[in-house]
Amino acid sequence: MGTGLYTDPNGTSTAGPPVAQIDALLLEQDRIKVGLTGNLRDFPLVDRWGNLVTGSQIPYGGSGTGYCAEPSDVVSYVDAHDNETLFDVLAMKLPVALTMPDRVRMNTLCLAVVALGQGPVFWHAGTDLLRSKSLDRNSFDSGDWFNRVDWTGASSVFGSGLPPAAENQERWPLHRSLLADPALVPGPADIAASRAAALDLLRIRFSSTLFRLGSAARIIERVTFPHGGPAQPRGVIVMVLSDAVGDPAVGDPAVGEPVGEDLDPARERIVVVFNATPGWQTVAVADSGSLVLHPVHVAGIDPIVRLTSVTADSVIVPPRTVAVLQS
Repeated sequence: MGTGLYTDPNGTSTAGPPVAQIDALLLEQDRIKVGLTGNLRDFPLVDRWGNLVTGSQIPYGGSGTGYCAEPSDVVSYVDAHDNETLFDVLAMKLPVALTMPDRVRMNTLCLAVVALGQGPVFWHAGTDLLRSKSLDRNSFDSGDWFNRVDWTGASSVFGSGLPPAAENQERWPLHRSLLADPALVPGPADIAASRAAALDLLRIRFSSTLFRLGSAARIIERVTFPHGGPAQPRGVIVMVLSDAVGDPAVGDPAVGEPVGEDLDPARERIVVVFNATPGWQTVAVADSGSLVLHPVHVAGIDPIVRLTSVTADSVIVPPRTVAVLQS
């Protein structure tokens, strides 16, 4: 979703015809939803076909996406030491003409998918600094030249040369054109903006216990995704976290949670909208007129997210933006 599949095409034909892209995108949205729960196998959701399924029934390779009994059974991430860095993946998959500020926004949105999910979160070293390895997909034996990181944020490694042949040679034709493009090299201001936006995500995560519910029972009772089925918006995910104060259906004494426990006295509900598309998106959210933008957004680095607005029954979110609202 965060790489622009179907919603932000890069001009290549590798993704297949539009109908195949839509199916692939909606499958990825199902997988991301399960990931946001901590990859719970028993989490119920409406899949891309409109069927009520559990996380274990969303396919991933030859098994299910959801395989965890509890959120602590998994560590969620979008990039790690192997394969390309997040910034490099986006360099290869987003439209070449996309501006650097928009690339920064997509980097932030991808990080938000794990930062605002349940369970432990892992960020690859330097991913908040738009870390690059010059498109190297496996830098284990690539030495310091491709693995170096400027922790001051003054420069980027992108464009340091073609990555070693062993793991990359078949992609060298693509690598040559991208690595030679000066517009794909982030400057100090871009890196600083990315880091500040990443820190805002962490502030939001730790602003409420609802982002860290800690048990499968609490997550199943309090996390919902109101849009599913074949008509759900492409490239958009809406997640609702409910405090459900006084709701007798909420509470699991087996894990020490009394019925109707108020986990966050400051909030009744949090709504997160991930808009990975290049356009404004209006999504239906029940009783949205009571929602206001999260205070971290209000005081944060990003002026665009502050353009998010609400009506009585919907939330309107700017392009390439993750917006967090609360009531």
